[in-house]
Order: sequence, then structure tokens, then C-alpha cells
Amino acid sequence: MTKQSAAARRALDQRFLRLKPVVAEARPHRGWVRAIRDALGMSGPELADRMGLKKSTIGDLERSEEQRTIGLDTLERAADALGCDVVYFLVPKTSLEERVRTQARMKAGRHLGRVAHHGRLEDQVLTDDAALAQLDRFADQLIDRRGLWSNDE
Repeated sequence: MTKQSAAARRALDQRFLRLKPVVAEARPHRGWVRAIRDALGMSGPELADRMGLKKSTIGDLERSEEQRTIGLDTLERAADALGCDVVYFLVPKTSLEERVRTQARMKAGRHLGRVAHHGRLEDQVLTDDAALAQLDRFADQLIDRRGLWSNDE
């Protein structure tokens, strides 16, 4: 599981690097459906007709996109009627590799914090450098193991 997960993270991280500029692209303030419909010179009733909807529903559809409550299936139908494709993806805020390493360090820190507490009670204290090295070694062992994302220890 370790080699596969690490390889999958690296491959996805490379793909996400190419998507970062798209994420930064601002959505039109009234939504893509309205922006594209207006740019095409298509009226609301014409879009409704192309989608097989009542003419009065396009305003509701466009408002739901603007408010980010539109369903993906509805957005796909509107896109099809406008001659467009819907592109759907999730882009992590940091690399997947960094996200996994952060989670492993947090989990290792919680575990080692309890161990350090017991060590202090017995006057066995590590130096800061030794404690960080121990934390990193333990975090490396946790990466790609089951339970990394669970709240329990």
C-alpha cells in the first residue's frame, strides 16, 4: 500500500500543479451560465426551451448557480444546452504529500506527547532536537498506514 499510495500522491500532485491557474480564475459574479448565455446572445426563454424547462425557471437556475446551490446534474444540462462541458475537480490547498506528512506529524505528536509526559514524570526528558528527530521518525512510520486519518490513537 505504501508504494502505491505514494506514487498516486506524486502523480496527482503533478496534475494539480497544472490546475492551480484555473483555480485562481474568478467565477463571473452572476455565474457561468448567465455569462455564457449573455455572450451567446441567448435569452432566458431560449435557454429554457433548449433545456426543456418552463421559461420562468432559468432565473431560478441562474440564481442557484450564483448562490452555489445548483445541482451538478442541472449545471450539466445547462452546459449541454449552451454547447459547453462542465469540468469538475477538487484541487488540494497544499500538495497531497504535504497533507499526508502534516497529518502523520500531528498524529505522531499526539502520541509522543503522552509518552513525553510519562518521561517527564520519570525525569527522562529528550532534548528539542532529539524530540523532533523522534517525531519525524515516528511520523514516517505512520504515513500510508491504516488509521492515519482516524481520530483515535
